[in-house]
Amino acid sequence: MPEGDTLFRTAAGLRPYLVGRTVVAARTGGPGAVPHVDRIVGREITAVEALGKNLLIRFDNGLELRTHLRMNGSWHRYRPGERWRRPPARARLVLEVPGAVAVCFDAPVVELLEQRVEALHPSLGALGPDLLAPDFDADEAVRRLRDPSRGGLEIAAALLDQRALAGIGNVYKSELLWIERVWPFVKVERVDDETLARLVATARRLLVANVAPARGPERVTTRGDRGAPGPLYVYGRTGRPCRRCRTPLVSRRQGVDPPRTTYWCPVCQSTPA
Repeated sequence: MPEGDTLFRTAAGLRPYLVGRTVVAARTGGPGAVPHVDRIVGREITAVEALGKNLLIRFDNGLELRTHLRMNGSWHRYRPGERWRRPPARARLVLEVPGAVAVCFDAPVVELLEQRVEALHPSLGALGPDLLAPDFDADEAVRRLRDPSRGGLEIAAALLDQRALAGIGNVYKSELLWIERVWPFVKVERVDDETLARLVATARRLLVANVAPARGPERVTTRGDRGAPGPLYVYGRTGRPCRRCRTPLVSRRQGVDPPRTTYWCPVCQSTPA
């Protein structure tokens, strides 16, 4: 699933070609096609923003398009007449503006809403602090993680809860828990405030580093660590040696809706006493 840094970079890539331009054609396809998408034809695009794992395209008539890419969705940009890299049947949303065509493929969530009701939206309005926002509120993120409703959650599951803090996905979840030496299956109620604050700070540091203009296309969490030849510490490395203690890394499915694979070191991240 695309994580917060992916959406941030996607928005940054689309923005120069869409913002300030007028939509000359718009169409949707696939299951759950967006009704009334013709309402944005002839309207100027005023903003393209990432909010957690959501991408928002705003228009000068107070409407906005929201897409959530989930596991398989992606945004592409083409020149008019350029051949698409995916079959047109997989296009969920197509926006044409002078000089560019933006296509959203395979996204399960595409909806048109009014900007003024964003705060009341069941998904957008419930989002926690966005880790990539300039005014990110770390104290609020810790407060939300500490909420009694999350006390019984395993910490790895809590970090994926976008209502607590927005932007962490499965890769960052495993990476930051390894960095901070936290067992992924400990309940939030057993994690002290200092550790929660470190997890939040590390999550923000990793995401910010991966949207820096100088970074390459590959997501990297080991940047600056000369002892780590690969881009990641634990994610996708089951059975390979831990970069700290050389113990073989392990993994297992965790959580629900849907369950995700968590990677960790059984020594560096041992079960708390």
